[in-house]
Amino acid sequence: MSKTINDIVLSVVIPCYNEKNTIETVLDAVRNCGVKNTEIIVVDDYSTDGTRDLLQGALRGKIDRLIFHKSNQGKGAALAKGFRAATGDVVVIQDADLEYDPKDFVRLLEPFVSGRADADVVYGSRYARGEKYMIKRFYHTMGNKFLTFVSNLFTDMGLTDMETCYKMFRREVIQSITIEEKRFGFEPEITAKIAKKEKHYRIYEIPISYYPRTYSEGKKIGVKDGVRAIYCILKYNLFS
Repeated sequence: MSKTINDIVLSVVIPCYNEKNTIETVLDAVRNCGVKNTEIIVVDDYSTDGTRDLLQGALRGKIDRLIFHKSNQGKGAALAKGFRAATGDVVVIQDADLEYDPKDFVRLLEPFVSGRADADVVYGSRYARGEKYMIKRFYHTMGNKFLTFVSNLFTDMGLTDMETCYKMFRREVIQSITIEEKRFGFEPEITAKIAKKEKHYRIYEIPISYYPRTYSEGKKIGVKDGVRAIYCILKYNLFS
């Protein structure tokens, strides 16, 4: 892909569930992320807090593609729907909260366009320290690092952050992969599938900034999702 960042069309897939307090700020941040051409795709996973009214009302003009689920299906299901709708050169995931900074998109795009421009997949790592580093909860951090370690054992990759939201793909790569997991099992599933040796995908990891929120502020992932992640690591690396 012999292009500059200004030539790239970046499809930003935003799975959204009950984020009425943050969704407008996120949409504005994505639109002003520094990437000239963005396609914003929001998949609302049957929000019940007024988010849906905002999306189809006051915020509709900020969104290029708006998709509504008729029932709550989970983040993985929302992402699968958003990936299929993407038309850009490169696709990235953006959560609908304020934990990740879209200004990092420019940095994440560099392996797709600079030098050999040979990236197929780029992960944004919260633990490979970059310019900004906010101290995180110890047990949550150790949980993420443990899951990354177990994933690396089976994928033979040297990732520092398998559970990161910021995963960026060439569109043809992500649209060629069938997503089976409906909830947060998406992270180990997609990591296992891109790591398959017969795929020969070129994978990079770039430091990103991160501002974690608490469960009282709306964080949704929990212990049962960690247990599911272990199951998914085994399933998609050994039996899929």
